[in-house]
Amino acid sequence: MSPPQLGAAAPLAVKSRRLFFALWPDAAQRERLGEAVHAAVRGSGGRSVPAAQLHVTLAFLGSVAVPRVAQLTDIAGAAAHAAGLPGGRIELSLDRLAHWRRPQVLCALPACPPAALGALAAGLIASLREAGFAPDLKPFRPHVTVARKVTRPSESAALPPVRWRFEAFALIESLTLESGPVYSVVEAYPLYAERARK
Repeated sequence: MSPPQLGAAAPLAVKSRRLFFALWPDAAQRERLGEAVHAAVRGSGGRSVPAAQLHVTLAFLGSVAVPRVAQLTDIAGAAAHAAGLPGGRIELSLDRLAHWRRPQVLCALPACPPAALGALAAGLIASLREAGFAPDLKPFRPHVTVARKVTRPSESAALPPVRWRFEAFALIESLTLESGPVYSVVEAYPLYAERARK
């Protein structure tokens, strides 16, 4: 009797984490924005984003295999150095409200985004692609989502300026629960000042 034929071994499942890079404000900055948008969020008919989850996404990666997560530290450090930010920080004035129809969200955003912010996001995207990651390639539009499932959209409107300041950015993990997404900081990376010109 011939031995039974063995099929090819099933590949081992590689665990992954859902990740993105973001500017991650402190509690006081979040509270100021929450107060500024409270009336607009309530009037939108949407579901407010919990204050603890307010942030500005720089680069969305999606699912990343756990063995590759360590590579992201080098990529983040290189992007922070390359951006060479004035004073080693980013200052953002959130002074507009906009309803984005397709995703049904209400966002707070800057009327004049700082160029340094766009440079940092672009550097991250370029480095991620070069390293073989697959970040979201939609055009970068700095914003903070303050409400989802908006049912009573309104036109863009001015917002009393809420200023956020950052001296670091972070790698964030997103977990999807029945109650909605939950975010947690994996690691933070300092921003670096531009070098003085000789």
